[in-house]
Amino acid sequence: MPPEEAGGEDGWYSWNLVDRTRYNTAVLGDMHVRREGDQCRLRMFPERRHTNLGDNIHGAATLGLIDIALFATMHLVGHGDAGPSVTVELSTQFVGAGDPERPLDAVTEIVRETGRMLFLRGQAVQGDDVVASYSGIVRKMKPR
Repeated sequence: MPPEEAGGEDGWYSWNLVDRTRYNTAVLGDMHVRREGDQCRLRMFPERRHTNLGDNIHGAATLGLIDIALFATMHLVGHGDAGPSVTVELSTQFVGAGDPERPLDAVTEIVRETGRMLFLRGQAVQGDDVVASYSGIVRKMKPR
């Protein structure tokens, strides 16, 4: 994606499904992704529909971004087909409120990868502000 479409930053790609009625795009909206060394950064752009009654980003929207980030990381940094793979575990600690006026990034790294499993960890951030810390396990599946 050209830098002017990604806030002037290089290296971003669209992380949107062709079928925009599926969860990723239908619920979270347009997302951008890029590889940063051994990490993957997945970015969403919060809208009012992503907020709670406290006018912060709803925890469910943050969790949705984090879950999708596990698969984006598999695709960009690891091995395997992210499409048919499944989340086995996702542990999240919310440590701050998400500001709906700022993009929310899930920055994820692979801790270990085996033939069938992927162990990951990361943080949901807005600039230097941490919104959540997380770890997850993905079971790599083969296409049907």
